[in-house]
Amino acid sequence: MTNADTAPKPPQPNAGGGLARLALILSLGGVGLALGGALGSGAGSFSFRIGLLMLVIGFLVSVVGGLVAIAALVLGRRGGLAKSRMGLAALGTALLFGSYFTAQFMAAMRVPPIHDITTNLTDVPQFSTLTVRADNLAKVPGGGDPAFAGLTPQARWQAIHAKAYGDLATLHLPLDTAKAMARATALVQRRGWTIAKVDAASGTIEATDTSTFFRFKDDVVIRVQPDVSPAGGVIVDMRSISRVGDSDIGVNAERIRAFLRDLAKG
Repeated sequence: MTNADTAPKPPQPNAGGGLARLALILSLGGVGLALGGALGSGAGSFSFRIGLLMLVIGFLVSVVGGLVAIAALVLGRRGGLAKSRMGLAALGTALLFGSYFTAQFMAAMRVPPIHDITTNLTDVPQFSTLTVRADNLAKVPGGGDPAFAGLTPQARWQAIHAKAYGDLATLHLPLDTAKAMARATALVQRRGWTIAKVDAASGTIEATDTSTFFRFKDDVVIRVQPDVSPAGGVIVDMRSISRVGDSDIGVNAERIRAFLRDLAKG
């Protein structure tokens, strides 16, 4: 046996270590890019469309980071606990971000691309202080669909809305108008919405809800009227409309459901 045979072998480079670092950079970088898009758009530094594009690119970068993390974990099984943790952190980050993005994408696929939602399609609550966007019905789907032939954009919107959100309906409350208005106003305040108008005479409340990151603004009008039926009390209708975008991915409908559910509870 020669000295060469007994000499300690130099440490072999660990391929997984470098990949783990790269994976973590990509995964965190993707999240950072998405957050930058959301916060920059919300601050008005650029349009919301650029912010959404950055969100998509960030998601793709994070996916690549997750794939690299898997490779790092496979190749670096003997690279030590620190490198394993790095790879797992990268993979976990990619999975969490991917889960969020996928959930948003699936939500968008489940609902039609409309953004004006109400409980009453035949007598839609109207805004008098907040302004409805000029292009509100400009991109209602179905313009070239034979099933909607001859229908105006508003009629198409009503048909699509009724099919997608048939569960939304006028709420009846066993209260007088003043008490119902007070309860609704207090609930708006608890939600942190910016109130633009509270008109006891017309029984209307107008307010704006702003999302956390992108700072998307959705305007809401709540209408409280006496119920002239033998049941008495009041009837409450609500409308929620997004200021930007073609689809609200179901956010306005969910806002109405949650608000009326809490309003009914008191």
